[in-house]
Amino acid sequence: MSTLTDVGLISADSHVNEPRDLWSANLPASMRETAMRGIQSTEDGGWSLIMDGRHVGKAGSSEVDRLRVIRPEHRFEVMREEGILGEAIFPTIGLYVWMLQDPDGGKASCRVYNEWIHDQLHSQSPRFRCAGLVPTWRIEDAVEEVRFIAEMGLSAVMLPVVGPTSYNRREWEPLWAAIAETGLPVVMHQGTGHDMIWYRGPGATVANLLATQSMAPRMAAMLATSGVLERHPNLHVIFVEFNAGWLAWTMETIDFYTEHFSRYGTTDNMGSAALVKSTGKPVIYPELAERPSFYIRRQVHATFQEDMVGLHNVSLTGADCLLWGSDYPHEEGTYPDSREAVERMVKDLDEEVAFKVFRDNGAALFGFDPEVLTTPV
Repeated sequence: MSTLTDVGLISADSHVNEPRDLWSANLPASMRETAMRGIQSTEDGGWSLIMDGRHVGKAGSSEVDRLRVIRPEHRFEVMREEGILGEAIFPTIGLYVWMLQDPDGGKASCRVYNEWIHDQLHSQSPRFRCAGLVPTWRIEDAVEEVRFIAEMGLSAVMLPVVGPTSYNRREWEPLWAAIAETGLPVVMHQGTGHDMIWYRGPGATVANLLATQSMAPRMAAMLATSGVLERHPNLHVIFVEFNAGWLAWTMETIDFYTEHFSRYGTTDNMGSAALVKSTGKPVIYPELAERPSFYIRRQVHATFQEDMVGLHNVSLTGADCLLWGSDYPHEEGTYPDSREAVERMVKDLDEEVAFKVFRDNGAALFGFDPEVLTTPV
């Protein structure tokens, strides 16, 4: 198929580079030691991220190169080159916000980013659909910011893939209800809310990445089996940069164990097979109206840059789960070869599936104006 990139793509995963002083220039002086302090220039022309008074990340591009991507006209040039009609945009430095320890500083840091991204890109063109950061240290703050994000008109709410407590706990219910009420999707980006260094030494770089991506099936299973997705049928969760091949395996696995563990009755009767502490409660609870895979297939989505396994499994997962994204401007993304990458991936796909995965799913979930899909950049 050669028509898709001619018609135009939607990138469900793109990023912005925040200015070096975004947080230090906008936070109250009293919070600058306990909140996002932004980034400092390094001697080699790069930058280093400082949070809570410590360095937690470093990259080598100059400030001039970094900040090109916050200019709408530059992004339009890239989109024309890549055959992209619109893009969902997420932070880069802001992805570290949930590593902060102070709830007040975290709340303020989220608000600084949300107001900035709205003014800098989201409000500049309907081709930019930007997400807001939700402070998860206190439920009441999270609910308040979700409503602020919706009122401001941003297109998604971002939660860390690892929260301060497990998302199946009832204390999170007001947040799920608030998000569902807005109709906005939840975005959980790879590596958020936890330390991504699982291993050190030979082979650790790639092994760490795989370990980090394993958080997606874990979290999707929890949201499905705990009843969160069943209680909120219009709540959609998008796992960004986790790839998509795990979806079919997760669906099959949680269905298998739900069916088989249900035969035990209670945890007291599981014997050596027990994976949970004996409580005398049903092994599988709550009892869902459908198999767990039903809720993942209906409400969980995953982005990928290049993932032939995920595309091969469409017959098992359906096409609605899958979202392509270029990950621009990050090095592991498909830029500047997105057209060629998409052509390779769609050549054996059914045309309807290809348009869903590479355009229509992203357009629907992030609420792109239909005119974006029919007019050139």
